Amino acid sequence: MTITIDARALLIESIQEGLAQGTLEIGEAVRRLRVEVTGLVRTLVHIEHGEGNQTLKSLNAVFRPFGLKMGVVRIRRDIS
Repeated sequence: MTITIDARALLIESIQEGLAQGTLEIGEAVRRLRVEVTGLVRTLVHIEHGEGNQTLKSLNAVFRPFGLKMGVVRIRRDIS
């Protein structure tokens, strides 16, 4: 599940305001950005449990930090 650009902007703005007003600690701000804005944790959980219908974009976002990406490869067929 992804959020709209507008909802994402509002979340980021609320996190910025919390930091500026001192009502939000830096660690909590980072956690909220990671979990609520990027959705990466949610995506990882779904992939690990074989749930949902992951997009190529979300899978590549998960694999990118490891220097990997999804792709199409030719299947080798043994000819007997």
